[in-house]
Amino acid sequence: MTWFTGLIVYILVWWLALFAVLPFWTRPVVDPESPEHFRGAPERPLLFRKVVVTTILAGVIWLGIWAIIESGLISFRAMEAG
Repeated sequence: MTWFTGLIVYILVWWLALFAVLPFWTRPVVDPESPEHFRGAPERPLLFRKVVVTTILAGVIWLGIWAIIESGLISFRAMEAG
């Protein structure tokens, strides 16, 4: 895997992990009819925590993908020859 391919895979994994992490640690607003809040918005989004968790999770997943590709268990080049 080249550095460019690795970067693209990491970005894709990061976005998928972000959408998986976004629902964690959310609580609904106590008064949903309050004019200060949107009805579907959480009380405290905790976005910095979610970005940190997403970055760590994406790194672990990316390392797993990299290890599988570099070990030769999955080879896209071998599929072309057949």
